[in-house]
Amino acid sequence: MISFFAAIGARTIASATEFGRFWRFTGATLAFLPSTAMRTKDWGRLMPQFYLVGVRSVPVMMITGLFVGLVLAAQAAAQLRAAGLEERMGVLVNLSLVSELGPVLAGVMLAGRVGGALTAELGTMNVTEQLDALRVMGSNPIRHLVVPRFVACVILAPILTLYCNMMGALGGWFVAVIMESIPSEPYMFYTADAVEKWDLYSGLAKSIVFGGFIGLISCYKGFNCKAGAEGVGRACTSAFVTSFIVILITDFYMLRALQDIYRAVWGFRPLL
Repeated sequence: MISFFAAIGARTIASATEFGRFWRFTGATLAFLPSTAMRTKDWGRLMPQFYLVGVRSVPVMMITGLFVGLVLAAQAAAQLRAAGLEERMGVLVNLSLVSELGPVLAGVMLAGRVGGALTAELGTMNVTEQLDALRVMGSNPIRHLVVPRFVACVILAPILTLYCNMMGALGGWFVAVIMESIPSEPYMFYTADAVEKWDLYSGLAKSIVFGGFIGLISCYKGFNCKAGAEGVGRACTSAFVTSFIVILITDFYMLRALQDIYRAVWGFRPLL
């Protein structure tokens, strides 16, 4: 019994220590942002990360957003047609994509594709002692390696989310207009009338936070992975799982906060 409680205590202390180290790592990253933004020679480090995070993620976002829009529209079609509201299908599809589903899906896809790549790259550098070599040469690895990746994730996450939303809206339109023979004019009218700028901005705000967490968690896991190929592999898995859980938790609390702000300013809004 004593060993059982001792193991729980040791695990709790280790988790608390890891949590503190992560926020210390986050603070060091944020501290370098102003100086990095003011030095033009540091901007060159952003371009490869923009390509890795942005360009190479486009196919994944395209396929994911398109088929999620198709599935949402196909599920809503029969139910709304039974209620005589099939012309308002776009309201459910696009509102779900813009404010809720789109940012979460884009964040999860970004964590799976980009987060794993960042963790593997930095983890390999850590295992092969390249990070120690930078420290010996007087360079700060966080400034040279983490800050560009973090900035790329923060900037490109909302852009990729918009692209995912656009493909999802296209998939919903295809099911509604082409497959279900719903007139395009009322479909677009009700969608434009229901989806507000607030929905778009709230989704983008979430995606910015998700992108920041993905960049920080992936880089932290890479910096602190254990030796060997097995350590790098476990760090990649841990980075994705942790990012996924953080995205879900953050989405819930941001949703509640944004809903309270909307109700306080504009009041209740009917869905249909």
